[in-house]
Amino acid sequence: MDKIMARGMTFKGCHGVMAFEKTKPQTFRVDADLFLDTSLAGKSDDIKDTVSYAEVFTLVRNIVEQESFQLLEALAENIAAAILFRFPVAGVEITVYKPEAPVEGEFDYFGVSIKRYRN
Repeated sequence: MDKIMARGMTFKGCHGVMAFEKTKPQTFRVDADLFLDTSLAGKSDDIKDTVSYAEVFTLVRNIVEQESFQLLEALAENIAAAILFRFPVAGVEITVYKPEAPVEGEFDYFGVSIKRYRN
């Protein structure tokens, strides 16, 4: 199975358990792997035979910036479900990073990674 990869998509959103996280946007990064057969696109060299990563970016941006979830797990789940609904992919792996998590101490990020497949 082939994959299209989107790495480091970065947005500001209001996701978290604490009250201030619902009103003060924080940085979120998202990586997405879309699993599909790209052989037709490779032969035709035509965008209609694959998934537009620009459209994927817009979809993910809208979810991160316009919706609000308490948990990274819920954010990742909603991104995965939207991609599976919108695009002809067999599966998707979504990783959500929260580099500004309200945790005392030094860290690069906290994150969640999920894999979901079309039934």
